[in-house]
Amino acid sequence: MRPSNIILLILFGSLCACNSYREHPQPIAVPTLKKGESFFNKNNDSAFYYFNLVATTATDSLEVAMAYTYMGIIQAYEGDHYGGQESLLKSLTYLDERKEKDQECLGSNYYELGNVCLNLKNYEAAIDYYRKALTLLKPPGDQAIALNGIAVTYQKKGDYDQAIDIYKSLLVKSKDEKIEYARILSNYARAKWMKDSTYPAGPELQQALKIRRDSNDIRGLNASYAHLSDYYSQSRPDSALYYAGKRYEKAREMNSPDDEVEALSKLITLSPTDLLKPYFIRYQYLTDSIQTAKNAAKNQFALIRYEAAKSKADNLQLQKDNAQRKTQLVIQRFILVLTVLFFLTAGIVLILRHRRRQQEMAIASQREIQENQLKTSQKVHDVVANGLYRIMTDLEHKTAMDKEDLLDKIEVLYERSRDISYDDPVSSQAPFYVKIDDLLASFGSDHVKVLVVSNSPVVWELVNAQIQHEVEHILQELMINMKKHSQADSVMIKFERQNGRVQIIYTDNGIGISSQVRYGNGLRNTENRIRSIGGKLTFEHPDKGVKIHISFPIDRLS
Repeated sequence: MRPSNIILLILFGSLCACNSYREHPQPIAVPTLKKGESFFNKNNDSAFYYFNLVATTATDSLEVAMAYTYMGIIQAYEGDHYGGQESLLKSLTYLDERKEKDQECLGSNYYELGNVCLNLKNYEAAIDYYRKALTLLKPPGDQAIALNGIAVTYQKKGDYDQAIDIYKSLLVKSKDEKIEYARILSNYARAKWMKDSTYPAGPELQQALKIRRDSNDIRGLNASYAHLSDYYSQSRPDSALYYAGKRYEKAREMNSPDDEVEALSKLITLSPTDLLKPYFIRYQYLTDSIQTAKNAAKNQFALIRYEAAKSKADNLQLQKDNAQRKTQLVIQRFILVLTVLFFLTAGIVLILRHRRRQQEMAIASQREIQENQLKTSQKVHDVVANGLYRIMTDLEHKTAMDKEDLLDKIEVLYERSRDISYDDPVSSQAPFYVKIDDLLASFGSDHVKVLVVSNSPVVWELVNAQIQHEVEHILQELMINMKKHSQADSVMIKFERQNGRVQIIYTDNGIGISSQVRYGNGLRNTENRIRSIGGKLTFEHPDKGVKIHISFPIDRLS
């Protein structure tokens, strides 16, 4: 198996091992509003407990708001008006009037806040909350209830005219709703009488009482008996006492201690002296019980909230402890995985670096071999091929040639070719411009005229021996190619020096070189040599012949 495959296998196994320890949290059941609503008005302590759980655990803002609203209603009903007000105000912080789904809950909240403020005799605040409820309550019946609350508040405040105006408008709207009509009619008659004690409110109060009796509206009957008892207190005390007794019966029937206390208070005021004692004892007992019940309710609600908060805090602490233990375990596993990954990564890096080093060495070795082959090929071409070609040219064009001179040239060529891989440029005692003249002239004949222009010592001043060696072989290659391929009978080579560069212009009138020509070893060697001295080679293709521009800096290898 390859090392990289082993590393991947180990890494995969480590990750699988870590993954096997991962714990999936179990979903926690969240209490719902329905649970609290199932106890509402039946067992308000249990209802409050579940609503409080929803308020402290639910994530939906509307559910939280509704839970606080229910809690506020329960608290106010049990006599804890300030606690109820606090819960209702808390509910408002989770609601947005711009959201349609929140508006119904907002309307109910404002209405209940109006009731709480009314009971706390904070009349201005009560009116303000009732008016806010009016803007959000949609059903006409709900709006009528809110308007009635405003009218009752004005009535208790002593602003009877405004209360009467509201009652009048509601009477017209509620004719088809008997129970609502009776309630508004009774309140209207009471407000008129309270404004003017001479107002004959009796017929209207009796009409409202009849409607409530026919409808079996127990709470409505309780209110009618209270209104009639107050109305007849001065003019007909016996009737007032009768209706106070009737109210006392209804209050006991409704099991409403607050209404029973109010009825007993009226009975104590109206009853003969010999009948006062049982009423007074009952009154004293109830007032003490009511106060005790209110205090107990406050304490019970506070206890429920405390226990819920403590339970939540304990759960949070437990979760925190578990989270810390899990964090420590995760950190330990992370360190283990990190250590494994470090060594795996280090191993992979070392393997990759070793492979890359081997590849670089192989590439460098191959490049060195190629460069040596190229140099050897150039030397073979320059020393052997071009040397032989020059000897052949001499034999072809010189009518008389000294045999000894020819043997000397062949011997030199032989000696240079014996150890060609160590061949260094051969220095000559003759000036370089003379050497170039001799080289170029050697390619002239009766059929080919070679014209050399401006090849002077100034051109080659400060040009080092290496560049001279390369230039000699470049020119030799050009002349050999001319001799072999161009079919030219006139060749001109011009030399000049400009801006620190030597310019050589080669021109012949031969058949030229096609722009699509494929270069042989000779031309490729020529281009390589020119690049090695930082020069440029440019071909022109006139109508006849060829024109070659060569330029190079004089200090490239100096």
